[in-house]
Amino acid sequence: MAISPGARPYLLVAAVVLVVAGVLVAELPDRPEQQPPTASPASGTPPVVDAEGGDGAGDPYYPQDGNTGYDVDGYDVAISYDPGTRELTGKALVTAVATDDLSRFNLDLYQLRVSGVTVGDVEAGFSQEGEHELVITPAAPLREDERFVVAVTYAGRPALFQDRALGRSGWQVSAGGGAFAAGEPHSATTWFPANDTPRDKASFKLAARVPDGWSAVSNGVEGEVTHDAGWTTYRWDAAEPMATYLATVAIDKWTVDRSTLPDGTPVVSAYAPGALGAREDQRRLPEVLEFLSAKYGPYPFRAAGGIFLSDDIGFSLETQTRPVYAGWADLETIVHENAHQWFGDSVTLRSWADICLNECLASYAQWQWAEEKEGVDLDERYRAEVDRTDGSTGYWNRKLYDMGRGNEFRGVYDKGQLAVHALRRQIGDGPFDRAVREWTERHRGGNASWPEFEAHVEQVSGQDLDGFFQAWFRGDELPPDEHLWPGSLRR
Repeated sequence: MAISPGARPYLLVAAVVLVVAGVLVAELPDRPEQQPPTASPASGTPPVVDAEGGDGAGDPYYPQDGNTGYDVDGYDVAISYDPGTRELTGKALVTAVATDDLSRFNLDLYQLRVSGVTVGDVEAGFSQEGEHELVITPAAPLREDERFVVAVTYAGRPALFQDRALGRSGWQVSAGGGAFAAGEPHSATTWFPANDTPRDKASFKLAARVPDGWSAVSNGVEGEVTHDAGWTTYRWDAAEPMATYLATVAIDKWTVDRSTLPDGTPVVSAYAPGALGAREDQRRLPEVLEFLSAKYGPYPFRAAGGIFLSDDIGFSLETQTRPVYAGWADLETIVHENAHQWFGDSVTLRSWADICLNECLASYAQWQWAEEKEGVDLDERYRAEVDRTDGSTGYWNRKLYDMGRGNEFRGVYDKGQLAVHALRRQIGDGPFDRAVREWTERHRGGNASWPEFEAHVEQVSGQDLDGFFQAWFRGDELPPDEHLWPGSLRR
């Protein structure tokens, strides 16, 4: 994610299987609650322990996000959206594997009303509880290691989360009357049911049906486009595992550019009315990805591109394979969001306390771009920024690891760049380059934590960096001179 420059006073630089039943047309009936049907296990089957999946995955900052008791393999979502009424109807197939015996389990869905749920094609009981819990009771309990498919039919007007850190997050109506979904840490469950935790990554398919004249762009590889009775359906397939907050759909009257990278990877970039000025910067995407691949290893996905809004929202976001860009985004923002394809998308944080794994490293990619493409002396940039802060408590008191809920995005863009550059000077260019590249290779497609990154850098560099990491990433004051001025930065 890159935050609007106006929201960052200290920042130097701008930082699932296709739904067989087809796509929904009419609004589904309002039936918010249904009692579970009576059923019993087949004769002779050993009884299943009456176990319930947890209603939160246990993130220290957002303990009620996500659920336990199962792992999702894939989402297959079909939606219809009418910009004129702002009504959405949807059906989602969620393919998962039970990690415990389950008599009931939860998905997350915010505000939209559910009218029907099946588990394995058998009608299931359900209720919508609290702010976002969809509690599902299958007709027969699920056994540990059992693979199952949940189908959820739902409808309504999607609504925003109001996050402390970012404000608007999730489904948003665009300036041109369309809509888009983007936000962090929440977004997906404003428009489809999911296990809303970064720890449960899954593949994602979307069929989005909109009135003729509108079009829909999403993650992954572009699929078949079909027309029927004044409506058009657009299909997208993101096969690599993805955290739920990185899923997007954007509906507008797009101008779409299609091309390929030198290796044949398809590139789809969409521009909202009023956003065509971003084309010049986006045409450099192959150069950007070539630069980042040389630093961090091969591009990790099967598709690339971008979604350019005319809306001046407060952030751009690294939605997987196809970032969403605010109207103010520039070339450095494109570098930042595509660096996230490695840091945040392919290698995903385990907990939101680990956000520096995403933002500090993606922000430093902008510095590396400036160094190699523009001839910027990063040591001089570093010194100038430190001097500019003049030891300001308001700058240095922002922790980069375990900063507390609501503080995730306060320091990672500017102080985070300084910290990563100081780390590079502390261990040297060779070990730094090797540590970063081996990190993305080792955790490709998975999850990782900031303490794991610290241990990894120590192992690669052969240095004891406990004091350095404490001063820069865990501390909340100006680092002592030995850590503030390492290597060639020393005055």
